[in-house]
Amino acid sequence: MSNLTDLPNIGKGIAAKLERIGIPTKEEFLKRDPYQVYEELKLKLDPGLCICALASLVGAKQGIVWHAIMEEVKAEAKKRKI
Repeated sequence: MSNLTDLPNIGKGIAAKLERIGIPTKEEFLKRDPYQVYEELKLKLDPGLCICALASLVGAKQGIVWHAIMEEVKAEAKKRKI
């Protein structure tokens, strides 16, 4: 199993939050929908989590830097009413 920080956009801070909600590895994260993970993080740990964090999670899942997909993420978040 590999570390969450092996994923793009996932630093020590986000990795620690993911671990606190039961996502301890890269493999576990990649099984999940990043939009649902974001909602869980907001609900359980950090209600003020920003849209950049969501883009970081989506980018980590897709292997893309977060700022390259920001507009796509905003549109999807709006569609999902996040």
